[in-house]
Amino acid sequence: MPTILLTHSPDMLANYYGESALAALHKLGSLRRNDTGRVLDTRALIEAARGCDIVISDRQTAGPAEFFDNAPDLAAFLRVAVDIRNIDVEAASAQGILVTRASPGFAASVAEMAIGFMIDRGRHVSEAAEAYHAGCAPQARMGRQLKGATVGIIGYGVIGEYLADLALAFGMTVLVADPYKKVVATGLAQVALPDLLARSDFVVCLAIANEATENLMNAAAFAAMKKTAYFINLSRGNLVDEAALAAALDEKRISGAALDVGRAADQMPTPSLAARTDVIATPHIAGLTPDAAEHQAFDTVRQVEALLAGRVPEGAVNAAEARRLDRLRRS
Repeated sequence: MPTILLTHSPDMLANYYGESALAALHKLGSLRRNDTGRVLDTRALIEAARGCDIVISDRQTAGPAEFFDNAPDLAAFLRVAVDIRNIDVEAASAQGILVTRASPGFAASVAEMAIGFMIDRGRHVSEAAEAYHAGCAPQARMGRQLKGATVGIIGYGVIGEYLADLALAFGMTVLVADPYKKVVATGLAQVALPDLLARSDFVVCLAIANEATENLMNAAAFAAMKKTAYFINLSRGNLVDEAALAAALDEKRISGAALDVGRAADQMPTPSLAARTDVIATPHIAGLTPDAAEHQAFDTVRQVEALLAGRVPEGAVNAAEARRLDRLRRS
């Protein structure tokens, strides 16, 4: 049986792996756990992975070149997340180590969060709740209903598609901007990003974070939005020029924002933005539901099962370079 390292610290396990997946993993090999109570840095990961055939990694534990260069026993590095930007896939490939990612099982969870953010922003829910919590009577303010409003979805991946269906069910006008995908679904309008920004009452950022989308939402983008519009980010902080967002809020060029992600540690909203009264922020929890977490955890269980059966698992990103996989068939 293979030796498997699960990098999740004890407090991460309940939220991001779960007892059912953990029990299934125990049946597949000799399981090592991270009991340090912290995220493993590179040196700690090297030590923890000595003698391990497989590493199953939480999203915060990086896989840099130094690690792969010092992991002679490792055959596969599996990520319990879609995002593998902090894994040096080229370095893993050079050592013949397979890298995998999980599939996005959080589409419903994140899309529902977007609906919640739109309702909260449009109806001033958080502001009223905060006033009541402070012992004050909040002002009754006119709100915006979703029916008849326009939502602009930047990025038409699995979450964007799910959100578009929800928005249509609410009676919203749905605009989509995605230069890499042809939108054919009934009831949607695919438009260029400037058009989407100019027409939307809610701009929801769901684009993939990469070099091409770094600071996609910059000063020009915020200037193109309606003054009555709200900006919602449920993708990654890298897509937003945060100084430009702060300036747009300061100058009342947009009505407010809702952020589940940002440029703080573990992709959390940046504290200076989260503290603003014209921003509502949550600590990167849009995909944090039992259903979503279990989906990705069981992806890695199935990946281990495939590896032990001599198959390349779904989610593999460098299968052609994974020369060490034969070791698992012999374990």
